Amino acid sequence: MIDVMLSSLSQLFTVSHLLFMTTGVLVGLVVGIIPGLGGIAGMSLLLPFLYGMEPSVALGMLMGLVAVIPTGDTFASVLLGIPGSSASQATVVDGFSLAKRGQAARALSSAFLSSMLGGLLGAVVLSAFIVVARPLVLSFSSSELFMLTLLGLSMVAVLSGKELFKGLAACGLGLLVGIIGMAPATGEFRLNFGLDYLYDGLPLVVVGLGIFALPEIVELLLKRGAISESPCRLGEGWARGLRDVREQKGLVARCAAIGSLVGTIPGLAGSVVDWMTYGHAVQSARDKSQFGKGDIRGVIAPESANNACACGAMVPTLLFGVPGSGTAAIFLGGLLLLGLQPGVGMIETHLDLTYTIIWSLALANVLGAALCLVLARPVASLTRVRFTILAPVILVLIMFAAYQSTRSVADLVALGAIGAMGILFKQAGWSRPAFLIGFVLAPGAENYFYQAVQFQGTAAFSRPGVIIIGALIVAILFMPMLKRTWLNRRSVASGTDEETSGSEPSGTNSLGRVDLVIITGMLLLAGVALVDTWGLSLTGGIMPWLAIGILVLSLVCEMARNLMHPVTWVKQTIAVQLLWIGGFFLLIGAILALGFVLTATLFSLLFLLLVARVKPWIATGMAMCIAGFLVGMGHILTLTYPAGVLDPLLFQ
Repeated sequence: MIDVMLSSLSQLFTVSHLLFMTTGVLVGLVVGIIPGLGGIAGMSLLLPFLYGMEPSVALGMLMGLVAVIPTGDTFASVLLGIPGSSASQATVVDGFSLAKRGQAARALSSAFLSSMLGGLLGAVVLSAFIVVARPLVLSFSSSELFMLTLLGLSMVAVLSGKELFKGLAACGLGLLVGIIGMAPATGEFRLNFGLDYLYDGLPLVVVGLGIFALPEIVELLLKRGAISESPCRLGEGWARGLRDVREQKGLVARCAAIGSLVGTIPGLAGSVVDWMTYGHAVQSARDKSQFGKGDIRGVIAPESANNACACGAMVPTLLFGVPGSGTAAIFLGGLLLLGLQPGVGMIETHLDLTYTIIWSLALANVLGAALCLVLARPVASLTRVRFTILAPVILVLIMFAAYQSTRSVADLVALGAIGAMGILFKQAGWSRPAFLIGFVLAPGAENYFYQAVQFQGTAAFSRPGVIIIGALIVAILFMPMLKRTWLNRRSVASGTDEETSGSEPSGTNSLGRVDLVIITGMLLLAGVALVDTWGLSLTGGIMPWLAIGILVLSLVCEMARNLMHPVTWVKQTIAVQLLWIGGFFLLIGAILALGFVLTATLFSLLFLLLVARVKPWIATGMAMCIAGFLVGMGHILTLTYPAGVLDPLLFQ
């Protein structure tokens, strides 16, 4: 064993291995920086180059990409408020808030260092775990996986803070939106309303960008300033971010351990672990008041877990040939192209290559973090640029990321609709993370529940693992209540108010026109969903009915809570914000008429000239760069954009 490990380690530092691994790292950084692409697209770009390559060298290149994407996607999440990938959505909540307060450097440096440490810890866990993981991974049945999805849903109670019923209602809405499409057990279709686009449900990228990115763009456009609101120099926070990670080393270790464990479970992976660890950071904090407003722990926790999760996802991929994530699925195809058969044989006959993968992951995390720190200063300077100059570039990136989800114009329509809802939620203080958690976990919860009941019956929920996870869920739900009660008693005794909340800002017992619009809209949607699903079988309808029940019951409790106490009617206006969303739909109409590339180019040019009021030569240069980017990415990814009338004539 020691000889094999030393042999793999020596292979790691050969010139060819380092060269190709650095290539993978650079590609991973580019893919991570461009919002919405993620590991699946990046891995797909590298697969054609694997033919004829020596396996250890090729694996180094692939691992360089896998390790670095969760680090590179931090740029978009922190600086632009756009989830760089599904695994960096939780980073947006506090990372972008820090950037707006002039602490982008602090957020980036802490994110990169915690990503590196999380990746290294994940690689260490993977190297020790790879031999003993087989019985543990095999012990997880559908019932344990179902309970783990409930564990993720329980984080809603932590993230909602004082506004528990609003958070539960948002989660119920997310569950309802998440089950759009075909029921996994019966093949019945729910809530698709005869639209072909909805037969497979809404893509996660579209929902994530709509609920987080578009509302931030509209808010910054209304302010007409830079992303950062603080006059302090950008470079002041680099050392502070590194100190933050050192001070939170316990949080880094815990979140890396959670990421490694969750990564080993097929189907959960990155889109879940960031919210689980973010919720853990909120729950374990003594002072929760700054979460959602710019708490550095809200950056450190998910970033520590992302890279560790990428390492953990290699366990089921290598041992059983079962991909632990979408990126791991493409990696599995790469192994087959290299003539390697995943399974127990990877340990028995290719143990040296297995450890080459592990060491490559560790080294790539170090290289990726170092490169990100080098690039961070010039990239982070974007927060000082007037947002009206950046807006067309960011909007085109968002539209590009959304469109490549299913390559349908309906992706853009769904993006606008979810964006309008995100604006309402942000204005009224409803929890957008709670909605996204419900959406992400709905399909997995439904699948695992059906499988558990079908194969194990009632015995599924008496297994030891189920009981242990259930006890953990109960602790997560009730510990904040007990802690809050203790704090209230302590504050009464001391004459101070020590109760804090981790939710998005919202006044307690206050309602406004936007709240009424949200509540009315949710109730109408629940009614429509009930009518649409009324004729379903019990198996096909239980999940949407459960989501409707959670949604309606939470709204009733929220209204009752406000009626029991004096209500402060607050002034809320959204007309201007929704006007920008209306302009977004006009842009979609122009895309259908003229073509995607031409519309994006003309929109950028006119916006820069008329709204940002930059010099004509600068506006023209930026518009041409946008056109070149779209055309180039179209060729690389074989994307066929909506052609319209003029695109085929101008961009062949």
